[in-house]
Order: sequence, then structure tokens, then C-alpha cells
Amino acid sequence: MTKKIQQAFGTWPSVISAELITKAAPSLNFLQSHGDNLYWVEGRPWDAGRSVIMRRDSQGQISDLLPSRYSHYSKVHEYGGTAYAIDDTHLYFVNAADQRIYQLPLNTDKKPVAITAAGPRFADLVIDQARQQLIAVCEIHYDDREPENTIVSIGIGSGSGVDSGINNDMVTTIASGADFYAYPRISPDQNKLCWIEWQHPNMPWDSTQLWQANITADGLSDKMLVAGSTSNKSPEAIFQPSWSPDNQLYYVSDKNNWWNLYRGDGQIVLSKNAEFATPLWQFGMSTYGFIDANTIGCLWTEQGLWYSGFIDIPTGQLTPAESQYSSLEAACCHQGQLFMVAGAASIANQIVGISPEGKLKSVYAPSTLDLDTADIAQPQSIMFPSGINGSDNQQVHAFFYPPTNAQYQGMDEELPLVIAICHGGPTGATNSGLNLKIQYWTNRGFAVVDINYRGSTGFGRTYRQALAGTWGIADVEDTQHAIRYLAEQNQIDPERCLIRGGSAGGYTVLSALTFTDTFKAGASLYGIGDLETLAKDTHKFESRYLDSLIGPYPARRDIYLERSPIHHAEGLNCPVIFLQGLEDKVVPPNQAEMMVKLLQEKGIKVAHITFPDEGHGFRKANNIIKAMESELAFYCDVFNLKAEA
Repeated sequence: MTKKIQQAFGTWPSVISAELITKAAPSLNFLQSHGDNLYWVEGRPWDAGRSVIMRRDSQGQISDLLPSRYSHYSKVHEYGGTAYAIDDTHLYFVNAADQRIYQLPLNTDKKPVAITAAGPRFADLVIDQARQQLIAVCEIHYDDREPENTIVSIGIGSGSGVDSGINNDMVTTIASGADFYAYPRISPDQNKLCWIEWQHPNMPWDSTQLWQANITADGLSDKMLVAGSTSNKSPEAIFQPSWSPDNQLYYVSDKNNWWNLYRGDGQIVLSKNAEFATPLWQFGMSTYGFIDANTIGCLWTEQGLWYSGFIDIPTGQLTPAESQYSSLEAACCHQGQLFMVAGAASIANQIVGISPEGKLKSVYAPSTLDLDTADIAQPQSIMFPSGINGSDNQQVHAFFYPPTNAQYQGMDEELPLVIAICHGGPTGATNSGLNLKIQYWTNRGFAVVDINYRGSTGFGRTYRQALAGTWGIADVEDTQHAIRYLAEQNQIDPERCLIRGGSAGGYTVLSALTFTDTFKAGASLYGIGDLETLAKDTHKFESRYLDSLIGPYPARRDIYLERSPIHHAEGLNCPVIFLQGLEDKVVPPNQAEMMVKLLQEKGIKVAHITFPDEGHGFRKANNIIKAMESELAFYCDVFNLKAEA
């Protein structure tokens, strides 16, 4: 065995470049099945951030269905999600550039044709074959009031494109009155439609309602509430309503604290202290499907790790599937198998299928990653004590990644720098799948702790709601306690701690830097510095999110001011780098601009990197590269590290 070279932590030469991150592994999501074919969406940073719709046919042949100037992407809720549907002859999809729905013949060389006018946005498309229409969530924006969300039907005729007589004005509202809608789904017999809806100030992981109705030629009739409280007295968060092959309605609810599966009659299918759902940040998120009328293929998470398996509906028996994967999403049942996007600490995301008998096969692995496993840091799942005001009564979860390099090790008696990562949301979670943006740091000699702070998902409703009223306090304390725990374990140097995070994670970063002295520098990626400005200047989907996290605005303006880093400049005395897309509608660019100005006035080291062609998050390769390399250079400068890129 070759002896490793000793070199200071944070300065190791690395085979994981920022460019490699953008090229090695495209994102995969939103699997769908139709007939003999399996479909999914592939995100390509190297192709100007374009998202394409892929097809795997019955012969195993894989093709890209979208012509080069088209890209699948919906702006509904600003986060989008699934925005395509397929029948035997056509693909319907929302195009990123103009948000119109296009119809593309599948078996000819004809080009996509727009079937909706410019203006409305669409997502969550499904096809109603019996009435030759699409059903979708629609969002219309106005100059003088917040956007209106509805469920609509869109006539698609019997042929393809304008030549077949499709009417661009054939958009009819069939459900309205709620603030938000998701998951319109048609029963296999084409007679019923289900959906979920919710009202301000709730988010979809707080309180939603599941409805169903009969579909008629004139719209919907006999609308009926299936599950969920309309009064918020007994709130439950409902996820992914789905119809079984025999026209029975199923859904996921957290009414027993855990997101478990239920039938439409309210009977639980399987009771387990695990989560069979994730927060509904994007349309079409899926954790289960039907192999047949008696068998469900499903995904669930326990203690930060994901699993797959099959539920026998009559008995409620769950049979886990054996696999090497620990990060799973986008479940889809296809031809008697459960398909999903699967990854692990050393395995880039790929599409795999598994049968109820346990046969597992990878059907699409686009990653070009060719790394020595000795260069990949393995996540260690840890639990550490935390608690409001130091009461230490709450166990918090995180993944710890030690510095890892096939050729280098730290100096004798030296402990590594550590980067605490705060995931976005804040209602979200981190997982153990291969994340090259983490390996970028660990391969250079940084330790990383990726924290599922209180408020994260995957640990039950009670844990998820532990951030209610305490955002900016509980999450910040958890970052401090994570560092304290690792320092007590002699895993990291407590005097060289950094913190980074995006969006809501960026707020935790700025709060930790302002209100504590645990960290010596930080990176805020499209993060929040002024809660009051955010409350008055963000998009509809999250416009009341802070009601639960902070308090109602303006009634509790005092709390907004108290917890906004921008108003406590005296506490922020360490270097910060800000990375911000100028097209961001979720966290407007003025948030970063205000914080940068404040630090400049104090004479504190600050960097401000902007991206004119990015929104909330960075999708294009050149921007991702610039962001990663700028952050590394900033840390090297702060800590006087002689690093090689």
C-alpha cells in the first residue's frame, strides 16, 4: 500500500474539480410509465441547464425526445416539478422558455406545437383520454394581486398540433377557490378525479385536504372531501394521492405523526415509524406506485437513510428489498417492477428497477464519474444532543464526512477544518447519496457535517414542526451543537469552522455568523438576511411560510426584526461570501446586496458573486463552476491555505 503524503488539511490537490461536478452526473427525476416505455427528466448543466425528457423503450433503447431548443421546466410555485404527460401517440410538456404547453408527436419527425397561449403557467399534467383533454394545475399572474392557482382542462383534440384543429383558448377552469392545488389524478376507469388543495398560511407539509369528484363533459360533479381538516383543528399533511388499478384511492398522511399510507376510506395500509413521503416542494413527487391491485412498490426513509420494498395490501405486510442504495426518489411502477432514481455514498444517481422477488437491475446510469473509491468520503450517520436554550433534550441527526483523499493525509497533531452545511427549505432534508459538491470539499482536506436540524423531514411530524416559531434559533443551535459534538470527539478543529447554506440554509448561515461566535467564515448562497423584506417581497407559494416559522406579519414584526441578521450588524464580524442569481424570485437579489453593503461599511472581508442568468439555484455549468471555485478561493484566502484546485 502506497504511503500517503502528509499535507495540511484544506490544501490537498483534488481530482474532483468544479467542472467535473457539472459533467459527471446529470440530475434524474420525475419517472413515468406508459405502455412499454419508461420516461424521465434529465437535467444537464453542461447544456445551458437544459432539462430533457428521456424514453426507454421495450427493447431497452434510450432516446432524448426534445429537440435542442426545448427544455422541460415549469415555473408554477417557482419550483416547478413534473410538467409532462404521455399517451400512445403524443408527448405533452411545458417548455421552459415560454411556459406554454407543447404537443410533440412521438412517432414522426414533426416539431413540437404550442397548444396553449403565452401567459398562464402549467404543471402536473395528466391526460384524460375519455374526453380528449389535459388536466393540469394552472397559475395566472397579475400586476395588482397575487397569482391565482386553479385546476384546468385543456382540449387536445384527436390529432396533432394546430393542423388538427386544437384551439389555443380551450382552457377551462374545473376547480378553483383554494390558494394552491397539486396532484390532479384520474382514476383508471376515467370517471373520477382526485387532487389535494391547501390554503394560506399553510404549506403543503402543514395542512392539506384530499378531494375527489366525478368527471363529466361539463367539468366536475359530486365533489367530496376524502381526508384532511378544513378547519385546521386536526391538521394533516397529505401527499401523493393515487388510484390503484381497481379504482381505489390511496394517499399518504401524517395524522399519526409519521407519513404512512392510507386507503380512501381512512384505513391505514401500513403503520410504521418511518416516512413514506417528502415535503412537496415540487409537483409530481412520488414515493410509491402499484405493481397490481394487491401490491404497492414503495420508498421510505428512516434515520436519514432511504429504503425500498413492497407492501402486500390485503395483509399490510412490508417486504424490504435488498440493495446497496441509500438515497432513493421518484418511484414509478412499470411492467411489474418498482423503478426509482437510486444512489449511494459512492454511487452516482441512476435509474434502477427491482421486482417483488428481489431482482434488481440498473437500466440507465449516465454518470461518467470514474473515481477511486479511496477518494470518496463515506458519510457517518450521527445523532447528537441539542435543544433550545441549551436544554440538550433533543437528539438531532447529521451526516459527518471526514477528509478523504487517496494520496494525502493531514499533518501530525493537526485537526481538519470543518464546513457545516445547512440544507434549504428549511422544511427539507439531506441524505447520504453521492454529492460531488460535498466531495469537492472532503477531497481537498475539509471535514463536512451535513445537518438535518430540527424542522427537517424524515423524522416525523413532531420533529418537522420543532422549528415552528423558532427558525433562526433552533436550527442555529443545532449547528453549534454539531460542532461541539464533533470537537468533543476530536474529529475537527473547533477554531477553524465554516458554515455554508443556500436559500433558507443561507438564513441559518447568516444567523449563526451574526448571533454566535462558533464559525469563523461562511457562504450564503441566495440566502436571507432580512426577514421583513422577505415577508413583503417573495412569491405566492412561500408568502405565508414565515407565519409558522417566525410569526404572523406584521403583527409580530418585532420578532422579524429581532431575528434578522441585517438589523444586528454589531454581531457579524467575520468574512462572508454571497452567491446570488439576479433572476431569483424566491429570495430577491436585494437580500444579498443589503448584507454586502453592511459588511463593506464595517470593513469586514466580503465577496459578492452574481449570476445575471440564474434564478433560485444555479443550473448552468459555467455558473456552477464559478460559484464553487469562488467559494474555495475565498476560504483559502480567509485561512491562508495554499490550495491547489
